[in-house]
Amino acid sequence: QVQLVESGGGLVQPGGSLRLSCAASGRPFSVNVMGWFRQAPGKERDFVAADNWSGGTTVYADPMKGRFTISRDNAKNTVYLQMNNLKPEDTALYYCAASDAGLGRLRLAQAQRYDYWGQGTQVTVSS
Repeated sequence: QVQLVESGGGLVQPGGSLRLSCAASGRPFSVNVMGWFRQAPGKERDFVAADNWSGGTTVYADPMKGRFTISRDNAKNTVYLQMNNLKPEDTALYYCAASDAGLGRLRLAQAQRYDYWGQGTQVTVSS
């Protein structure tokens, strides 16, 4: 089992930045993919970004390209999501997810492919 704990959410004004962190523990060396999803109230869980550690593939959802950056620190078993130029529509509960299997580019965006999930961290963008 792998446990994921997110942190770094909060309230930020439009145009501001936040960096989310997701620390993996338990059996983190089994993980090949880590990703971020988000869910706004009343909406489905949407893909944000993912990093296939084994294949070297990084994928972003179109609305996040150029604004969000996913990165990792292998020594700390932690993945980050740097979010810049935040907009009110970015308001959501952000979830970290991990997969033991390596995923191709299309499957990286599919929530059902992931084995482990964190509890989420709230991001609110408002003036």
